[in-house]
Amino acid sequence: MSPAIQPQPKTITLKQYEILPEEKRAEVFDGIVYDMASPSQIHQSISMQLSTILNNYLLRKKGSCTIFSAPFDVKLSDQPLTIVQPDLMVICDKNKLDGKRCNGAPDFIIEIVSPGNPADDYIRKLYYYKNYGVREYWIVDPKRKAITINYFEDNIVSVPYPFDSIIKVNIFDDLLINFSEIANMLNI
Repeated sequence: MSPAIQPQPKTITLKQYEILPEEKRAEVFDGIVYDMASPSQIHQSISMQLSTILNNYLLRKKGSCTIFSAPFDVKLSDQPLTIVQPDLMVICDKNKLDGKRCNGAPDFIIEIVSPGNPADDYIRKLYYYKNYGVREYWIVDPKRKAITINYFEDNIVSVPYPFDSIIKVNIFDDLLINFSEIANMLNI
C-alpha cells in the first residue's frame, strides 16, 4: 500500500507578501506564510525595556548601528522567500535598509518567547538566523525566566542564563544588560 499524498502548502512571492492586509501579522519561511500571535503584556514590557537599553547605548556610541522593533520586515532570502519580523533587531549596515525593510541578516536579534509557540524561537528561528548570517541571537523566555544566548561568530549556541544575570552583548565591546533590574522593574 502506498502512502497518501499530502497536499503541499502554497508558496508565495514577495509581491504577494507585500499585498497581504496590513493588520495581518505573518512571517514567511521558505515561501510558506505563518500567522503570528499578538504579543502579550509581559512580552511588550520586556521588549520596551530592552529596546530602551539598546537604543540608549547606540545613541551614546554614535555609531552606524540602529535598533528596530516588530513589526519590521527582515528579508533573509528571495528564493525561497523568507521574511521574519524579529521582536528587536540591531542593524549596523545601513546598506541593508531600503526604507521598507532590512534586506539581509541583522547583526543582533532578540526574540521574546510567546507561550503558544516556543518552538518557533528555539528551533525554527535559531536555524534560520544561524544559517542566514545573524551574528548574535538572544531568546528571552519569561515563562522559564531564562535568556538563551547564541553567538554564532564564536559558534556559541544555546547558552542559558537565569533572569537574575548580567549578560554581555557579544557584538559590542562594552554593553552589559542587567536582567535582574528588568525582572524587578516588571515584577517577573
